Amino acid sequence: MTPDAAWRRLHERATAPYKKGGQFAWHFARGKLGRDPVFRGLVERGLIGPDRARVVDIGCGQGLFASLLASMSAMQAQPAGWPASWPATPAVPRYTGIELMPKDVARAEASVGHLRPAPRFVCGDMRSAALPACDLVVILDVLHYVDLDAQEAVLRRVRHALQPGGRLLLRIGDAASRRGFAISQWVDRTVTRIRGHRVSPTWGRPLADWMALLARLGFSVQSMPMSEGTPFANVLLVADLKDSS
Repeated sequence: MTPDAAWRRLHERATAPYKKGGQFAWHFARGKLGRDPVFRGLVERGLIGPDRARVVDIGCGQGLFASLLASMSAMQAQPAGWPASWPATPAVPRYTGIELMPKDVARAEASVGHLRPAPRFVCGDMRSAALPACDLVVILDVLHYVDLDAQEAVLRRVRHALQPGGRLLLRIGDAASRRGFAISQWVDRTVTRIRGHRVSPTWGRPLADWMALLARLGFSVQSMPMSEGTPFANVLLVADLKDSS
């Protein structure tokens, strides 16, 4: 199977459950997975890894990443179901999603709550919700909703929850790229309103400041542009725990 064909199949499998959650849930899932380059980028670059089975998704929304993990697992179990050029992902993912908005948690439960192993969705604030021991933490376009001190506090809690060899996948907007950052913030506010949520203030940092913060917390960090095909200034930070030995 070619990568393009595999991605089309993965897109269909991962978004189909959202029909149970209603038209909004289904259309949002299809648009998000189809247009946001981060999801295919995570798969093709092998950033999840088969040994990173315990996943915590902070700001999980309606649980799209849980559905993606389950769909990848199912495709890899089929003969010729996975492109040879794509690295493997966890065979039995254990997923915990944390989301502040009750409406999104309800859509997640209605759409993908039936998956096995069952994903766990927690309606709570990322600043205080308990983080289970994990191998991978995913935070996509979320930390800018809390102030700079709270951002650091969340990352410290993530650092504590990650087990040896753990990884953080953090997508941020680079505030040093003023035009792209401003566009992304405008789109973010618009989507927040469409989803029926109150628009809150946001706090950004330049890319260099994000990388310095993560290094100070004990991560080795590499950055990857992750806004291909969009006008945004999004960057994915791949932060691995440093070997303490």
